[in-house]
Amino acid sequence: MHHMSSEMKECIDNCLACYSECLSMAMGHCLEAGGQHTEPKHFKLMMACAEMCRTSAHFMLIGTEHHRHTCRECAEICRQCADDCERVGDMQSCVDACRKCADSCEKMAA
Repeated sequence: MHHMSSEMKECIDNCLACYSECLSMAMGHCLEAGGQHTEPKHFKLMMACAEMCRTSAHFMLIGTEHHRHTCRECAEICRQCADDCERVGDMQSCVDACRKCADSCEKMAA
């Protein structure tokens, strides 16, 4: 097992929490709400965010240095997703999870 810093463990936790939040929010809340919540651009962004968070966590868990690349992209997608969820509205838990994940991924990408 490779050495994992507490900062990386926290980032993994934030990525997995964001993955879970985006996926469950999209499948539960957005599909039920309809309207702007199911606009293709918004919905695809949420799915991309969830998958990128899961991928970044996976890369950190397997201990590859390539996690810096995935974390950089993850932070960018999370920020876009947070902004778009804020625009659509009634999705604060997703906004918060995305911003928290973006902050920790930016540290891991450095």
